[in-house]
Amino acid sequence: MRAKFAEADYLSAALAIAFEHGPAAATVASISERLKAPTGSFYHRCPSRDVLLGNLWLKTILQFQQGVSEALAAGDGLAAALHTPRWCREHLNEARLLLLFSREDFVAGEWPVELRERVAAMNRRMKNDAQRRARVVFGQDGAEERRLADFVIANVPVAAVREHLKGRESPPPIVDHMIFTTYSAIVADYRARHAGSE
Repeated sequence: MRAKFAEADYLSAALAIAFEHGPAAATVASISERLKAPTGSFYHRCPSRDVLLGNLWLKTILQFQQGVSEALAAGDGLAAALHTPRWCREHLNEARLLLLFSREDFVAGEWPVELRERVAAMNRRMKNDAQRRARVVFGQDGAEERRLADFVIANVPVAAVREHLKGRESPPPIVDHMIFTTYSAIVADYRARHAGSE
């Protein structure tokens, strides 16, 4: 017989509360109350609030990064940059949590042992992606290429959607145009400056 509440139910409740009031509001009591579940049931499904919120943050960032990684694997830097507004439209609640709050808003201080290795593995993948971003966008990997690739694939898209997410609205089409224009200008400028050395 299936338990009345699964960990996925607690994650969904935590997401809804965090979306409405911020991660700090997602307490064991508020999550249990939202599900109309006894507080004791929480601890049968989740070791602690920190583990639950850490899992929520990790699950969200990994879902987001998957689209960027797929675009980079296909050799399409522009698609990687445009993934941010597209993902935000499809996952507005998750996007607000990921882009308006920091990791420390979910778990303050040291991460639980259960999550530490998963966070470390994610950080290693992100470091490797920095090299891949540079090669996809500029054809080579150097300090300048990494910085510019990070700017056009991560910084610009996040800045373009942030104000809309603060207003709890889906990023409008002009956001994609802004990202495309900035991406194209940065890449064109780079190529013009390095034309003689290629």
